[in-house]
Amino acid sequence: MATTAAFPAALRAEFIKLRTLRSTAWTLAAALTVTTGVGVMLSLLNRYASAPDGGEPLVDDPVFVSFSGMTLGQLAMILFGTLAVTGEYTSGMVRTSLQAVPDRALFLAAKTTAVGVTALAAGLLTAGAAFFAGQAALGPYGTSLGEPGVARAVLGACVYQALLAMFAVGAAMALRTALLSVGVLFPFFFLISPTLSLIPATRDVAPYLPDAAGMLIMQVESAPGPLGPWSGSAVMVLWVAAALAAGCLVLRGRDA
Repeated sequence: MATTAAFPAALRAEFIKLRTLRSTAWTLAAALTVTTGVGVMLSLLNRYASAPDGGEPLVDDPVFVSFSGMTLGQLAMILFGTLAVTGEYTSGMVRTSLQAVPDRALFLAAKTTAVGVTALAAGLLTAGAAFFAGQAALGPYGTSLGEPGVARAVLGACVYQALLAMFAVGAAMALRTALLSVGVLFPFFFLISPTLSLIPATRDVAPYLPDAAGMLIMQVESAPGPLGPWSGSAVMVLWVAAALAAGCLVLRGRDA
């Protein structure tokens, strides 16, 4: 009962920390700007490259085209989750936090929840802006929320961003420093998956990496592969759970 009663107070404290961190505003703003801006540019490129010489349009999935900026925008969301953790270690505030919340699993649960809810809200704004701006840029090749699978893909983009931030919380809790966390997570999400998909020996593994699996929920027209939108999201959730479990083990096993 004491743990249950302590969680709301710990969660309120984590929301206060996020509001007072300067990195919260600029990382979430960067995620919005990059995701939307790159998505619009690539949507325009697809629009004017489509139907050459009166042929068939080249835009197979207008929703996923509008989310094409997520490849870069996700790095800002990862940075948001990372700095929410490492900022406390850098300042030394983590010692005070753990004195106030001595149950370290509860501390991690509250931080993860606060980061996830904040990222979900920011993701809703980002996904909505990227979708509507992208569809406007696509013009006649665009689609609408009422079409089959479109609303699921847009909401899935919000959930994907929240899962990214939560994954970063677990990884950063295990790695503890911003430099090391960014040095591991950025290449992992930006380079490893595309690289593995090009190598014949590792091509079968690449679809199960968190970015490749998680992004399937944003597609209306699923590409051929072993995973679909829902199974891909399930794989992403497993990656998040593994990262948080690792973070919890390190948090419990080491001094602050």
